[in-house]
Amino acid sequence: MQKTLFAGLFALGFAIPGAQAAEYKIDTEGQHAFIQFKIQHLGYSWLHGRFNDFSGHFTYDKENPDASEVVVNIDPASIDSNHAERDKHLRDEEFLHVDEYPEAKFESTGFEDHGDGTATLEGDLTLRGETNPVTIDVEHVGHGEDPWGGYRRGFKGTTKLALEDYGIDYDLGPDAEEVYLTLSIEGVRQDD
Repeated sequence: MQKTLFAGLFALGFAIPGAQAAEYKIDTEGQHAFIQFKIQHLGYSWLHGRFNDFSGHFTYDKENPDASEVVVNIDPASIDSNHAERDKHLRDEEFLHVDEYPEAKFESTGFEDHGDGTATLEGDLTLRGETNPVTIDVEHVGHGEDPWGGYRRGFKGTTKLALEDYGIDYDLGPDAEEVYLTLSIEGVRQDD
């Protein structure tokens, strides 16, 4: 997937207008954020992987969580399935086509807090030059002070994407038409 996409996905930003809104930078430097995927292989097993390079931010207001916005940029060339030859194939034109589309990006369009620690995040995902709406099921993991004098907030999100929506039609079997994404995001509050 493209650099912009994964950087965008990990730049999940909850942008909230108002004095109570806090902006958080996704902690990729400390490796406290992950974008992972899984897809079936020929219907026999699950292939797991991740995107190593991404960035992002979000804003969050506990008094008005529905105003949250998220932006994440991903480097699709950073795909890592723990197999160098397969990763080379995943970067080529049959899959992520990273030479032509070096960036992937997610930008939120809506956030609905359910009041029980879960939420629904709506947004647009751009990958391989195609932009489609995406719905992410969100779990608020926790928040609080860290040992280094900062303040952190974490979320986990899950979604699935149809490969054909992004121009990928490589035949991996009928059970491999969708890829499942898990986003584990820990953000560090950016104090003024």
